[in-house]
Parts: sequence; structure tokens; C-alpha cells
Amino acid sequence: MILFPAIDLKDGECVRLVRGLMEEATVFNDNPAAQARAFEEAGFDYLHLVDLNGAFEGKPVNAHAVEAILKEIKIPVQLGGGIRDLATIESWLEKGVARVIIGTAAVKNPDLVRDACKRFPGRVVVGLDAKDGKVAVEGWAEVSDVTVLEMAQRFEDAGVAAIIFTDIARDGVLEGLNMEATVGLANAISIPVIASGGLSSIDDIKALIAANCAGLEGAISGRALYDGRLDPREAIALLKGAA
Repeated sequence: MILFPAIDLKDGECVRLVRGLMEEATVFNDNPAAQARAFEEAGFDYLHLVDLNGAFEGKPVNAHAVEAILKEIKIPVQLGGGIRDLATIESWLEKGVARVIIGTAAVKNPDLVRDACKRFPGRVVVGLDAKDGKVAVEGWAEVSDVTVLEMAQRFEDAGVAAIIFTDIARDGVLEGLNMEATVGLANAISIPVIASGGLSSIDDIKALIAANCAGLEGAISGRALYDGRLDPREAIALLKGAA
């Protein structure tokens, strides 16, 4: 199981939001590449990266910061935010991103996911962000009438590498992962699931392990790492010990 440290980019800086609200951004580092290097040095095996401005504008905005990160570290990076067409997907993969995350476009243009999976096997992840069980899009500014499970099931045969399931209500507020919904989704589909939103302490890592769910690929952690609530070495050691 993988613990993905998160770097969310807003205006070239490393920030964390509360429930996806851009106006409630806290800047944790004005040098995202240095933050990425610190995560790599702490022992993480994979980085989760989001272009927040891109998620709202529908196109890459923080490309300079992303490219600086790719040059700075050797561990693989999965990137989301503003990725809405094949040209953008191909461009990021060519620049060194290991996996692209398709969020809004997966809901509005599911054929893009299928086409991308065919062209780039194993390198396409779908991000499903839930508000009261329904999928939210456009940087969480809009809520669709489709449930997370319904949307996930549409991609069962597409070749998606993983689904990132985020509970928006818990994101950035350190209230713990929504284990019931996450494990329920992982047990209902064949695509690996990554938990996101609310990871707050080592207890969440223990809960992931205790779930003993083969469909869980791992979890994403943001604020808990930045404010010291979660010790990275302890968390990584626990997960590797349970492997």
C-alpha cells in the first residue's frame, strides 16, 4: 500500500485548501520543488500533485512549478488538475509524469478516459470527488447527479490504473478518512482505489491496514504531513511492514 504525499499548487506555491475552497488556502511552501525533494528524502515512493488553478480553469496553469518538481526528484509523480484532452495528457506523460489524473473530464467526457487508457496503458487515473455521495466537478464547484459508484462502474472495462476517491467534506479538515465509503467502493469494483480526504494521524494508517482490503492501493496525505500530525517515517514503516 502506498502513502502519497500531496502537493497542491496554487499560483506557483504549495498550499492546502479546506473542503476545496480556494479562498481558504494556506501556503505551506513557496518552493514546491523543494517540498517535493523533502518528501522524497523522507522516504516516500510516489508523489501526488494537483494543479489547483488548472482544475478551475480547465487547462494547465502551474506548468512551470510542475516541471521544476519533475526535474528535482526521481520518484514517480501522478498529476491532476486541468487535464481535459489527449494532447495535454500526452504532453505531461512526455515530460515525465508517471500517471495523469482525469477528474472533471471523466464525468463530462468518459470517452476521453477510454481513449487515453488505450493509448497510454497503466498511466491513466480517474479522480472521483464526492459531495454527499455525488460526484463533484470543475474544481468541486459543481455537483453532478451521478454517484461515485455509478461513475466508477462505467470505467470497469476501460483499463483505468486506479481511482482516487476523495470525500470533499473531509478534505483538509483532519477528521479522518471516510473508511466506510472508501472500502465499500474498493469492494464494489475491480479498479484499485486510493483514499483521499481527511487523513489526520497514524490511526488512519492503522485503519487502512486493518481494513485488509485488497482493492485499496493506498491513501493521499496533505495537511497532516505539513503540520506534523503524521510522522512520515512511522507511517511508511507501518505500511511496508503490513505489505
